[in-house]
Amino acid sequence: MKSQRSISGRDLKRILADLLVAETFPSSLDVIDDLPARQIVSPLFAFFCDADALRRWRAVTAMGRVVSRLADANLESARVVMRRFMWNLNEESGGIGWGCPEAMGECAALSERLAAEYGGILWSYLHPERNFIDHPALQEGVLWGVGRLVHARPAPPAENAELLRPFLSSPVPALRGLAAWACGPLADAGLRSLLETLEADDAPLPIYRGTTIETCSVGALAAQARHWEPPPSAER
Repeated sequence: MKSQRSISGRDLKRILADLLVAETFPSSLDVIDDLPARQIVSPLFAFFCDADALRRWRAVTAMGRVVSRLADANLESARVVMRRFMWNLNEESGGIGWGCPEAMGECAALSERLAAEYGGILWSYLHPERNFIDHPALQEGVLWGVGRLVHARPAPPAENAELLRPFLSSPVPALRGLAAWACGPLADAGLRSLLETLEADDAPLPIYRGTTIETCSVGALAAQARHWEPPPSAER
């Protein structure tokens, strides 16, 4: 590995491209920790639109690692990145914001400070009277982001549970499945009854958990959520 000062932007992107799809990806994260945090934020943003789905998702994981590290060292630097996610999700930006709600959820899952400041904003993208996002593909990203957050920090405001309810009856399997997955840590009796009705739903969807993409049915995710119990240690 070159020293941090000698790595050009092109070389850095090439290094990251290989690290993100390596079979030993958990070890890749340790290598990414040794790269200059501020310098790798922009290349990671670029990978949110990569043609390789696994590289896209692992860029989200890496972004969370980098930004949570920034938050520990210089909170304002991390806030700059979080605001960039928010801007990209704003219609005025002229962009789509691919990967941004997922990355917001990952960063907040790994940083208590960022969760306190931005967790509510992430949830607001599901709120019909606040910052609701009506693009179905971005809704999938928001649902994954809030799911990642609540699985890491299972104590969101109780009213947030209701924001998931409409998605449990969505005609889109990915929205139903991701909403069901996000319901698990919320311990809401009303939602659990809806989850029970979804357990026979065999529609498949891909879901990124850990560091891999797996295919699950809506029903399997609903059953897991209905019987969810806090893990021995937080899923961070």
